[in-house]
Amino acid sequence: MRIVQSVDEMHDLALSWRRQGREVGFVPTMGYLHRGHTTLIELMRARSEVLVVSIYVNPLQFGPTEDLTRYPRDPEGDAAKCAAAGCDVLFMPNNLYPSDFRTTVSVRDITTRWEGAHRPTHFDGVATVVCRLFGLVQPTAAMFGEKDYQQYTVLRSMARDLAMGIEIVPGPLVRDEDGLALSSRNVYLSPDQRRRALSLHRALFQMRAMTDRSAAVRIAAGLEAIDSDGVDYLAIVDPDSLEPVDIIDRPLRAILVARYGSVRLLDNVAIG
Repeated sequence: MRIVQSVDEMHDLALSWRRQGREVGFVPTMGYLHRGHTTLIELMRARSEVLVVSIYVNPLQFGPTEDLTRYPRDPEGDAAKCAAAGCDVLFMPNNLYPSDFRTTVSVRDITTRWEGAHRPTHFDGVATVVCRLFGLVQPTAAMFGEKDYQQYTVLRSMARDLAMGIEIVPGPLVRDEDGLALSSRNVYLSPDQRRRALSLHRALFQMRAMTDRSAAVRIAAGLEAIDSDGVDYLAIVDPDSLEPVDIIDRPLRAILVARYGSVRLLDNVAIG
């Protein structure tokens, strides 16, 4: 595995692959990798001639009240996991943006609800960093996990709207043995908080198993089943527009964010 830290070196490599007509798979991450990340890397390995993984804690997607310096990091451990999962090039830039960087990428409509309502600048930061990474890596396909379902939808829309010619591949949401969705944030949970957080996937699975066609009825049952310090949102939405629905009459997505102290946990499940 080759580790690249220079933006120019990464771009030169990518342009050489493009001239050779190689199929380049890409998995962007912010590091502190867990089994959810390595699952995405392994899946992209199977469909790529060249596989690139990036690790960059992107300052643009952190709001003014969110502590960028607190985000967990483990560069040596991450490199070992990437190598074991079959990564060809690990792109770990110290700084992704030049000093005169002036561009912001913004996706309308589907970013205003849910996470966008709680973190107003978040998706502009996500879209901007991924757009720049796409330019540097020149992938033919990129995989994003469905655990951050709204993020996956935003990035799929961006790639389509800007005619990037990059296939956006959904990666499966991976759960721990106890059912909790794997997340870098889980490290901040106390034992009691983690125990209570198991109610999240149970509530979603309960909503999925129900036969009532009313979204409101299923949401009420889900809220009743959740043990948390607060639910930021629980909704059943169209999987493309992310608009809430009233009647469950087609494949939909139940999305959820709940709080445990200062930790916000995301989860979702296909429904309907």
